Amino acid sequence: MDFLFLMHGDLTSPEDAEAWGPYLAGLRARGLFDGGSGVGQGVCRRRNGDPAAVSSHITGYIRVRANDLDQAVELLAGNPVYEAGGTVEIRELPRDD
Repeated sequence: MDFLFLMHGDLTSPEDAEAWGPYLAGLRARGLFDGGSGVGQGVCRRRNGDPAAVSSHITGYIRVRANDLDQAVELLAGNPVYEAGGTVEIRELPRDD
């Protein structure tokens, strides 16, 4: 199964930027990392009517592979946002099998 870790920008102090390298290297070594990035500014558009507001609290994402939600939660160990006390939202990516 594939999951997204959505990092929220709710930290009272910034996470340790140097901690990302070892964390991502660990996921890669286990074959569980499937990409990720910081998230910049953006806009929402809608054909008709007013669009929803941009979710400015989401600052980055990581895509991982895990057997289930419990294993995905375990993969948060070492995540710099999580370890610094920030919020990481976990979302399953449904598959069309």
